[in-house]
Amino acid sequence: MSKIVPTISSGTAGPLGVLHLPRLWQKASLDAAGKLHGDYPAAGAGYDQMVLDALGIDREEFLNYISSVKPSYIQLENWILEQKGGSLDQAKVAELNAGVTGYIHEDVTRAQILEAVGRPDDGSIKDAVNLNNLDDWQIFYAEEIAG
Repeated sequence: MSKIVPTISSGTAGPLGVLHLPRLWQKASLDAAGKLHGDYPAAGAGYDQMVLDALGIDREEFLNYISSVKPSYIQLENWILEQKGGSLDQAKVAELNAGVTGYIHEDVTRAQILEAVGRPDDGSIKDAVNLNNLDDWQIFYAEEIAG
């Protein structure tokens, strides 16, 4: 069986308004089911940790919850709200979301991704969210469609 490339964008938020949380849920859920593509961590050091830190959720506690309960996305959001006393610090959410949308990859990383997807590096795509999307879609295409 193929391992699954996560294709939910870091630029996607659920009802709580937290960017990247749906992607983190998808990756951790796929990992818990033994289906996450090997190029992806269940919860890595970049956006994943930024989300957990902004929400004040311990990484291991999060991963244990995902693996033991296997929650739907809404169940995850409800669990987070329970952990936070029913509400989130909206200033921290806004700061996180700005950090996600404002993150710019280094020039070398940008060039590598664009070369891999076959797009000229004309300087028009600099943000990590869109570059990561292109990278994910290329891996998905190469492994699942083009074969």
